[in-house]
Amino acid sequence: MSTANFGNQSATMTRSHRRMLQSSTASPARYEYQPPSWLLRYVTKDPTYFLNCAAGGIISAGVMHTFVTPLDVIKCSMQANPQKYSSIRNTFQTILKEEGSMGLWKGWGPTLTAYSSQGAIKFAGYELFKDIASNAMSEEDAYKYRNLIYVSSGAAAELLADVFMCPWEMVKVKVQTSPQGTFPLRFGPALQEMYMNRAETRFPFGSLQALWGRQIPFAMAKFGLFEACVEGFYTNILTEPKDTYGKPTQLAVTFCSGYVTGIVCGVISHPADTMVSLMGKTDS
Repeated sequence: MSTANFGNQSATMTRSHRRMLQSSTASPARYEYQPPSWLLRYVTKDPTYFLNCAAGGIISAGVMHTFVTPLDVIKCSMQANPQKYSSIRNTFQTILKEEGSMGLWKGWGPTLTAYSSQGAIKFAGYELFKDIASNAMSEEDAYKYRNLIYVSSGAAAELLADVFMCPWEMVKVKVQTSPQGTFPLRFGPALQEMYMNRAETRFPFGSLQALWGRQIPFAMAKFGLFEACVEGFYTNILTEPKDTYGKPTQLAVTFCSGYVTGIVCGVISHPADTMVSLMGKTDS
């Protein structure tokens, strides 16, 4: 082999070797997650939509429940000890006198944690289960059985959400219903106390069945009645297509529907709500 030919072959091998090295050190192709085919078939909404629903659940459930913690403290106190706390005014005055203004805010930490997790899972889960159920049948059947889809999706979402909510709800109720000085008020020590005495407190899922008894009927009624109210507004009052109305009008319809729904659902869930408070008493 001549020197020229050997040089050409060496140069070719060097260029080939260089390309191999470059390809081996290049950044690998970015992996893109491909959802299962069944999920693509039954879930048609963008994942961002469900994240927005979860964020809305955190705000509407977590933040708002925390905002009304004083009312929750008064309610739980009256349910757990009706002999001492006979009325809203009496309860308010007694707590202020014995514990000061901060006594009305006890349990705000577990309240925020409990209802933020519950709200995120419930609202996102409701839309997810509703989307799956609607796409699992024909468009005609989905409309025909829409009320069944609403209540069953609400029940399924609440069933799951309450599992994540239960431990923090138990801490909240225990903090709010225990007599002053018998149980820690701060979130961390209260959580530790519940865990250390879990044989007695039944932490973390001791009140789950009572919670389901309160929340699942509440969710079924809430989502079913809410959807019916919205549909009633756009059928009997605002008779033009929904998209023809501005955002303020649509928001007003949502607010009014939610207001009516909240009142009705509060009545439905009240007996089980009292049971949850009684289960959190010190002597329970």
